[in-house]
Amino acid sequence: MNRFETIAPRLPEILALHGKWRAGKEAVVCEDERWTWSELCAASHRFAHGLIAAGVEPGERVAVVMSNSLEMVQVLCGCMAAGACSVPINLSVSDEGLLGMLRDSGAVAVVTTQDQLPRLQALAEQFAPELRLRLATVEDAGWDSLAQFCHGQSTALPAQRINGDSPLNIIYSSGTTGMPKGILHSFDCRLAWAYDLAIALRYHGATRSLFTIGLYSNISWVSMLCTFLAGGTAVVCRRFDPAASLQLIEAERISHLAMVPIQFQRMVEELQRSGGDVSSMQAMMSCGSPLREGLKRDVFRYFECGVIELYGLTEGIITTLEPEEAQGRWASVGRPLLGTDICIVNDAGEVLGANQSGEIVSRARIAMPCYWGRDDATEDARFVDAAGREWLRSGDIGYYDEEGYFYIVDRKKDMILSGGQNIYPQDIEAILVQHPEVNDTAVIGLGSKRWGETPVALVVSASAGVDAAGLKEWVNQRLGKQQRLADVILVEELPRNPNGKILKRELRKTFGERVYE
Repeated sequence: MNRFETIAPRLPEILALHGKWRAGKEAVVCEDERWTWSELCAASHRFAHGLIAAGVEPGERVAVVMSNSLEMVQVLCGCMAAGACSVPINLSVSDEGLLGMLRDSGAVAVVTTQDQLPRLQALAEQFAPELRLRLATVEDAGWDSLAQFCHGQSTALPAQRINGDSPLNIIYSSGTTGMPKGILHSFDCRLAWAYDLAIALRYHGATRSLFTIGLYSNISWVSMLCTFLAGGTAVVCRRFDPAASLQLIEAERISHLAMVPIQFQRMVEELQRSGGDVSSMQAMMSCGSPLREGLKRDVFRYFECGVIELYGLTEGIITTLEPEEAQGRWASVGRPLLGTDICIVNDAGEVLGANQSGEIVSRARIAMPCYWGRDDATEDARFVDAAGREWLRSGDIGYYDEEGYFYIVDRKKDMILSGGQNIYPQDIEAILVQHPEVNDTAVIGLGSKRWGETPVALVVSASAGVDAAGLKEWVNQRLGKQQRLADVILVEELPRNPNGKILKRELRKTFGERVYE
């Protein structure tokens, strides 16, 4: 029997304890503005009490349409403290997409920054009636000022109105393969993310993390949760600029960051041009899309700490490759996250062994409870094994080797079926990027009169005057017969979402009318 009372604090209480015991330590930095832990907790608690006074009930959704700022951190933390469910929205979505997410989430409140306010004002007549509370970082007609909303409210943590299953946030999927779905995370789920990833990504109390991606992204949420759990400091950029980021790394003595491969590429290019002091870096994470071998080697060359490659889904499947294990495994995404189990299954639902490719499925405490309001999609993502255990489907094709290291073959939905044979675009892309004239590439399946589908490469060239026919001949000499390209199409750029993922569905839409013999 326990003789002493034990506590199991959730994220709001953990952050409030930082405000008590780390009161004078920096919590958030954004340009010239700096908040200590005491100031961050006071600001977020005032917002939380404002929500409660406005009648926002536990679990009700608060849409966050904000650019990176101290106020966005305040709002995200304040929603947690109030027991509300934040819905951070990607600022690059279309107006139709933004309205769709507001309606789909059933948001009762929306908070925005000054730069996004004109856009929301133009859409306000189309808001659902349930969206009754409208806040902005400036005072404007029809919108309450965030500062006035928080004025006079208590700085104490509100009495908690949640349990572990209460919804903490909804993050909408990137929509790389279709319409975005709302991915729900509970309070216990997010705390598990923070604990497990903080160990894997080497966070600690002296951490100073650089945020170069919008705080609506789950990539930023991973770093934010880990930094705040450890009581570290978040240094938030309003936008990504490689030169400015390198200057911040030196000036703020940044120790941790999380970026997508295209950002690492820009940082390496800037280091090659101008140099920079990155000696403070202790741990870096790359995720969102594969970090190709050539770029990964460059990152190791310029950053002594190397890079932790993370493969994962916002839904809750994660592997990591330790920097110390990268040598000889440049193409691997590592092993499952602490406490996570992963297996490979075929289309018949049979579990496969080492070196056999199939769909990646996972069981972990970080797994989402469900897609918001989408029982059909939740059911499609469920795999039940022979023992009756439930696993989360990834939609990705991969395999693991005899030592348990995982390798991603491709997205299941991007796989090309040509003449009855499965062709994985990533295999072809890995060859293409070895050509010195290829800056970027994406391989998609287009129509073929003979094979049904055939692989076609979209290529961003490194210089003018590249011969597409010659490039096609070069790569086809290095591919298997079934993999050979029907065409190489030169383009100025490839469409990407803010997390760096190439939007292949957009490419298929653009070039989908082409049919090859």
